[in-house]
Amino acid sequence: MERLLAEEKVFKDPVHKSVYVQDQLIWNLINTKEFQRLRRIRQLGTSYLTFHGAEHSRFSHSLGVYEITRRIISSFERNEYPDWPREERLPALCAALLHDLGHGPFSHSIEEVFDTDHEDWTCRIITGDTEVNQALREVDDQFPERVAAIIKKKYDKPIVVNLVSSQMDADRMDYLLRDAYFTGVHYGTFDLERILRVLRPHQGRIVVKESGMHAVEDYLMSRYQMYWQVYFHPVTRSSEIILRQILRRAKELYHNGYTFDWLPQPLLRLFRGELTTDDYFRLDEALAQTVFMAWADERDEWLSDLSRRFLHRRLYKEVIVSDHNETLFEEAKRQLKKAGLHPDYHLEVDFPSDLPYDVYRPDAGPGSGKKGSDKPPILLLDSEGVMSEISARSDIIRSLTGLHQDKHRWYFPDDLLRPVAHRLDSHIRSIFGY
Repeated sequence: MERLLAEEKVFKDPVHKSVYVQDQLIWNLINTKEFQRLRRIRQLGTSYLTFHGAEHSRFSHSLGVYEITRRIISSFERNEYPDWPREERLPALCAALLHDLGHGPFSHSIEEVFDTDHEDWTCRIITGDTEVNQALREVDDQFPERVAAIIKKKYDKPIVVNLVSSQMDADRMDYLLRDAYFTGVHYGTFDLERILRVLRPHQGRIVVKESGMHAVEDYLMSRYQMYWQVYFHPVTRSSEIILRQILRRAKELYHNGYTFDWLPQPLLRLFRGELTTDDYFRLDEALAQTVFMAWADERDEWLSDLSRRFLHRRLYKEVIVSDHNETLFEEAKRQLKKAGLHPDYHLEVDFPSDLPYDVYRPDAGPGSGKKGSDKPPILLLDSEGVMSEISARSDIIRSLTGLHQDKHRWYFPDDLLRPVAHRLDSHIRSIFGY
């Protein structure tokens, strides 16, 4: 049973102006310790080292996703669209609010090094012995599983999943606007109000009214620009590489029997693969930064150097390598080792398409087996009730699909390599720009 608050709560928000909470359950969830932890997790990971304003949190983003979802559902109910199942309002709002609950500190880097998945952790928190679970169970004992199923994209009503996870969902719409605002760029801006007006529930999923095609074009163009100008920024990639190397080095040292001067329990259990939800709750960016500060003084020269680089923003330099191949890369590593550098920690290749972001892919719907296959394409609905995939109707969107700027970049410590560059072969030396 849905219980409303005696008085509506309002959060002031720089992106949406106001976030409205009317349900007692939503208010209870916001005040759980697990949700409050998201204040201590940055939304954009290491991007604050590139864009100094990017200090916003997963907490504010999650509130924003909830607010967009609430507004979409309110529009559906206000217009009495028959294809929207009104009983799904509360589970959809809960899934929108809690969708990022399982993000760890600098989440994508931790996921890569330790083979974890934030969606799995989100569902473990929702269904485990947590304050969030207790709040959800006040609806009924099966309610936490329903919310987790939406986040896992296994819910029996795909239209609900579409709100939180699709090619044009509340999650993406909020983070584009929010990230653009806090990074100080204009690439991510688009007409949210127009898009919300042209969304429709139709035949079990969310579609776009045909007249809204140009607003969607604007949204997808903004998304494309944000990925290449913000999310794929070379400086951010450099900081993420160093962060991954810190974690890899610490993990390697632990498994080789190294004794750390300080290793807090959550990280110890992470290294052992024995992390509990209680440990995960304690694993936030405040702890990570404190650990890096301690590791800056560790006896291991590589771990201490990497930690100092990350803390003091002494990042690796990048060069674009047009003729990259594995043979060339391995030869470069061999020569770096010969020159006295560490081949595994002083040279890394980056290829942006390997990141956990994706540009619009109309051919990557469920069952395609392609990247992003859990996110169905955007469909336009015409006045006759006929649906069509949007890139078939839009030259702009069709030009964006398959448009890549993927380039191999090598990252390395210029301050360490430059003094010994004369030891490298001429071709390898020229690649590094010496």
